[in-house]
Amino acid sequence: MEAFPYADVDSSLRAMAGKAEGFGRSAVGGLHGSLHSVTTLADVDSSLRAMAGKAEGFGRSAVGGLHGSLHSVTTLADDGPGSLREACSKTEPLWIVFDVSGVIHLSSDLSVSSFKTIDGRGSRIKLRGRGLRLHECENVIICNLEFEAGRGRDVDGIQIRPSSKHIWIDRCSLSDYDEGLIDITRQSTDITVSRCHFKNQDKAMLIGADPSHFEDRCIRVTIHHCFFDGTRQRQPRVRFGKVHLYNNYTRNWGVYAICAGVESQIFSQCNIYEAGEKKKVFDYYPEQAADKPEAESGVIRSEGDVFLNGALGTGTHDTIVFHPSEYYSTWTSEAAASYFLKGILQTCSGYQAMVRPIDDCDLLDSPVDHSNDPDENAFTTTN
Repeated sequence: MEAFPYADVDSSLRAMAGKAEGFGRSAVGGLHGSLHSVTTLADVDSSLRAMAGKAEGFGRSAVGGLHGSLHSVTTLADDGPGSLREACSKTEPLWIVFDVSGVIHLSSDLSVSSFKTIDGRGSRIKLRGRGLRLHECENVIICNLEFEAGRGRDVDGIQIRPSSKHIWIDRCSLSDYDEGLIDITRQSTDITVSRCHFKNQDKAMLIGADPSHFEDRCIRVTIHHCFFDGTRQRQPRVRFGKVHLYNNYTRNWGVYAICAGVESQIFSQCNIYEAGEKKKVFDYYPEQAADKPEAESGVIRSEGDVFLNGALGTGTHDTIVFHPSEYYSTWTSEAAASYFLKGILQTCSGYQAMVRPIDDCDLLDSPVDHSNDPDENAFTTTN
């Protein structure tokens, strides 16, 4: 043999089409198709801290522990020196990584203080028993962790309340909690949940506490590229807040996919809703706000969504639904009917086995530029 097989297939991007040897020699793949690139958050793993300030949507300003020291968790113990609990309790900014892999059994909720990144890349960490609590904190990033088997009354995987802001939850797998997987309530706002996998759960995500807490009108949340895999309800359930959903895949729910409670505004854009036995996608639930004389539900605008297997989606198409461009100028979205999207969300959401990126300390001095955002200086809205 004079030449190594396939020596020329990398001479250009499509040179490999039709170059297989043997019976598969006629395979041309997408030779005659357009070039497709998966670019959502494509550069966040280029170095350890490159993800700071790179969330899309309402959580885009979250920098976590960008300007803090690199801190290693060295034990799977619930508490004590080298533990995750010890790291999260510190007052200074920290970028927290793991030098261990395995299960951390939490005996109580683990409180996370401001300016922390909990970065599970390069390890495999499962939190069991309880969950994380983000209480009156800001600038927190939670990345590439697994949450499972949470037990007890009012135990959530990630509980964000009260008055927390600038939060990004990315690439986490969450399942099997007695209460919910993620709760965002009590005036917590400017939050993004992305690329997460939710499964084996009744109530997936609650946004907005209850009709008596009308201060939750300030809540703003973006949920994108998530996979709601057979969770029964609350994908999410919203009261008062503004929620932008795009490029999510929700399948085989047990009650409804999305619920619009009192005064909520939900913009559902280019999502995939695939029904199982239950067909209703959008549920509208009238409730009476404590400062209003009559009950009312929320509103949902559906734009570019795809409904599969008999899924019944009826949006309100009401002009009072906010548009995301009022708050941020760009986000990465593709058509829900894309051949690639459904498969990508099934395989690439949730925890991912990957090498921890190198920590490039030069990024510590890199500013987060959102000067082109429509609401750069705005924190909350009340209308």
